[in-house]
Amino acid sequence: MTEPLARTPLFDFHVAQGARLVPFAGWEMPVQYTGIIEEHIAVRKAAGLFDVSHMGEARVRGRDAAAFLDRIMTNEMSSIKPGSARYTIMCQPDGGCVDDLIVYRISESDFFICLNASNAKKDIAWMQSHIGTAQVEVIDECKAWAQLALQGPLAEKILSLHTELPLAEIKRFQFLVGTVAGASGCIVSRTGYTGSAGFEIYLPATQATAVAQKLIEVGKPLGLLPVGLGARDSLRLEAGYPLYGHEISETISPIQAGLGWTVKLNKGEFIGRAALQKQVEQGTASKVVHFVLNDRRIARQGTPVLSGDTVGGEVLSGTLSPILNKPIGSALVQSDAKAETLAVDIRGTRIPLQIAIAPFVK
Repeated sequence: MTEPLARTPLFDFHVAQGARLVPFAGWEMPVQYTGIIEEHIAVRKAAGLFDVSHMGEARVRGRDAAAFLDRIMTNEMSSIKPGSARYTIMCQPDGGCVDDLIVYRISESDFFICLNASNAKKDIAWMQSHIGTAQVEVIDECKAWAQLALQGPLAEKILSLHTELPLAEIKRFQFLVGTVAGASGCIVSRTGYTGSAGFEIYLPATQATAVAQKLIEVGKPLGLLPVGLGARDSLRLEAGYPLYGHEISETISPIQAGLGWTVKLNKGEFIGRAALQKQVEQGTASKVVHFVLNDRRIARQGTPVLSGDTVGGEVLSGTLSPILNKPIGSALVQSDAKAETLAVDIRGTRIPLQIAIAPFVK
């Protein structure tokens, strides 16, 4: 018997906004409202409001919190300053990814962590299982929080109508804590997943609907649209951002994924360090690349990638870029494959891959 789909605190808001709801990572989530392309373009030209309350949250605090996080994550956590955040990965001993996450430092001994929706329970259990003798506690706060993402060139103008926080002072991967649209204790950060300017707002779950409604009301005359998971995926792929289970996974390491900048081998021992160092020194058999197709057909996840006349990999993500008006994607290919020999096989038709450097859209 399958478990019923979970719903975010904004479920009734989505219904009222006319969302088409679909199953996603165990949740009933909006895939679109007015249409994926329209929503995507709104984020690039005006603003979009996303419900990302399905993402998980955890608190890691205690005297040894920074040292503990350094031991279980690839990036350096002890050097984050309070009020700043950092993207990082938790790896298995073999270098495969447990998850990618964003860590926010609230104070010297208090860290707030955003986890992927499908991995939240697993991530928290993983962290708790590695506490050992460290003076630290890992607290599951998933049910306490909702999260809204307000993204696009007009995001700051819209959000400023409902908060007195000095938004212009928040730099990339920094945050402030304050009141938004009457909800106190909100964490307002610039750690977006679209490639456009904007904010993420972590807020008490009980306040989510009221805040979303107020933002839509003031933002609608400026072009703000509610945006679903469909456009969230095309936006993040245009920006070249990885999605767990696609560009990174238990079998795709951060080195293979081109995320070596998140792996600080010189910070001391951490889980997966030996395997990742070996990959850096000796290379990997396969790697993640981004591509464009000069065709109308989209290469979806799982599409075979040909290297010459043989299968040399597969597509990890694929969609239409509404800005380029071309199919774009990512693929895992053999590291020694020559770029000019790569193609995708879409229902028996061979279409050359044009290797691209992300982001596709700046």
